[in-house]
Amino acid sequence: MQLWGFALEFRAYIIRRLALVVPVLFGVSLLVFALLQMFSPVERAALYVTDPKQFANITEIIEKYGLNDPLWVQYGNWISQIFHGNLGWSKVVSLPVTDAILNFLPATLELAIFATPLIILGGIFLGSKAAAHKDKAVDHITRAGAIMGWSLPTFWLGLMLLMIFYGFFSGLFPPERLSTAMNIVVHSEAFTQYTGLHFLDAILNGNWQVLGDSLRHLFLPVITLTVVQLAFIMRLMRSSMLESLGKGYILTARAKGLDENTVVSKHARRNALIPVLTIAGYIFALLVNGVVITETIFNYKGLGWWAWQSAIHLDIPSVLAFALFNGILFVLTNLVVDLLYAKIDPRVRLGGQAA
Repeated sequence: MQLWGFALEFRAYIIRRLALVVPVLFGVSLLVFALLQMFSPVERAALYVTDPKQFANITEIIEKYGLNDPLWVQYGNWISQIFHGNLGWSKVVSLPVTDAILNFLPATLELAIFATPLIILGGIFLGSKAAAHKDKAVDHITRAGAIMGWSLPTFWLGLMLLMIFYGFFSGLFPPERLSTAMNIVVHSEAFTQYTGLHFLDAILNGNWQVLGDSLRHLFLPVITLTVVQLAFIMRLMRSSMLESLGKGYILTARAKGLDENTVVSKHARRNALIPVLTIAGYIFALLVNGVVITETIFNYKGLGWWAWQSAIHLDIPSVLAFALFNGILFVLTNLVVDLLYAKIDPRVRLGGQAA
């Protein structure tokens, strides 16, 4: 009976959260649409182009999609095009914007897939150790490392790593996604691209040369992302753990004779994870959205690299599509984090405190 009650509470909590997603996404679309109005109808016409030849008939596009009509008419036409997968033409890469996102997303996903576990698990582990050994050698070393890592500018760290591991060690860990030879293999008929993730496609194709080459190219950008973000997660986890270790239930657990490892891992850490979980979710969203500086430094052509190129060339459809993608991803990430909240801390769903 208790389990059934838990299931009903959790289902009600999920329904409440899902119900909030629609108006939030509507608000995001309105904000992006408002940005659109800063541009002239001629510039906005690029949002409806699916072939560069159509630029010769801009006047027809303006008339067809009502770019001089009232705002609500324009908004309806724009949303209709989005639901049909038409986000305009990206002049930077000479592709429809939807295709550009699909082409560059796998590269950024590779970075996120490798960096996120290192950031989250490493930060939680080091933060827990530092808090459990407060004011001891482990605590001092990890705190110093965190301060150094968080203080390092991303561009400086990336350039230093390139100078050392690509310059001094003669190309040990090179930039870009793949070497020229392996890039030819990946785009040959003998290699099937199932996902666009080179490391995963290499495993599915049984091509260990491509896998090794992909991991070599991933090493430096992943390390760059991990060092900075791990430092932040570690400091947050340490603070949260210290707060949890000072609670009354921890003192009670120790008074009952529980060993310190059980107190730390099963009691203090569980509650300390809640604020860390929020930041961890947004870190993943940030990585998936594309880390502009890191991808630019290592010429790692993902969403961040594409967004940077689009911005400097004033590629309006691409920039706005990137902003829309950002908004949707952060809304969905927030939903997932809220659901994980309810899983970790039942108080969130009981009584609807977080509703």
